[in-house]
Amino acid sequence: MKKSNILFVLLLVLSFVACSDKKEPGKWTLVWEDNFNRAGWLDTTTWSKIPRGKSDWNRYMSDYESVCEVRGGNLILRGIQNTVLPSDTAPYLTGGVYTKGKRTFGFGRLEIRAKLAGAQGAHPGIWMLPVDESGIKGGEIDIMERLNYDKYVYQTVHSYHTDVLGIKDKPVANSVVVTIAPNDYNVFVLEKYPDSLVFFVNDVHTKTYPRVETIEGGQFPFGDREFYLLMAMQLGGSWAGFVDPGSLPAEMYIDWVRYYEPADEKEQ
Repeated sequence: MKKSNILFVLLLVLSFVACSDKKEPGKWTLVWEDNFNRAGWLDTTTWSKIPRGKSDWNRYMSDYESVCEVRGGNLILRGIQNTVLPSDTAPYLTGGVYTKGKRTFGFGRLEIRAKLAGAQGAHPGIWMLPVDESGIKGGEIDIMERLNYDKYVYQTVHSYHTDVLGIKDKPVANSVVVTIAPNDYNVFVLEKYPDSLVFFVNDVHTKTYPRVETIEGGQFPFGDREFYLLMAMQLGGSWAGFVDPGSLPAEMYIDWVRYYEPADEKEQ
């Protein structure tokens, strides 16, 4: 075997070992979870309903009970046609929750088990934003986004480096497309380290986005920043396209959310 081929194989093995180590049993200690097993009651010590805004993702947000419901051991976030609130001029209503101002996440492993019931124009998402309100300079971590009835999801890293400077392929591509079970529950995972973000779907490692030195700056703002979690059903917008009212409701069933910290930190 040529030396170049030997080196290539060695690098693959090392890469595999590194990825496997991040999933090693006993590496993590569960420190918080929500199983949504309190019928009709959302834990407001952790979650708040996302208010309406002017962006694609929050322009139809509503506190109408039917679009954010805890039932059957799930948090159900829906997108529906607005035939129920005549005083609200929005054509659609969507549900979303976040932990902003209540619970934050640092270095650790975040797991979300969810099932997605699609619709034309549906855009469910699970993502994280920096607590310090630094915007794109602080980064955005998209753990899961799905469009319409797609059989795959997107996992994406956003930063000043990727979105403002437009460097989306160095050191690696900032986004990956991952096949899911479209009619069943899937587990979406983010592991956040000082030097990398590591993504999984259904226990399969899908992407690692590393911290590297760059002359441009702003490549890995995630570092020591604390983030909060958002989970929302969105309808329409420039990415998902037009909404077909006849295909609604769009639904996201969230079975549980779990957060782990490194086991060695808990042992100290």
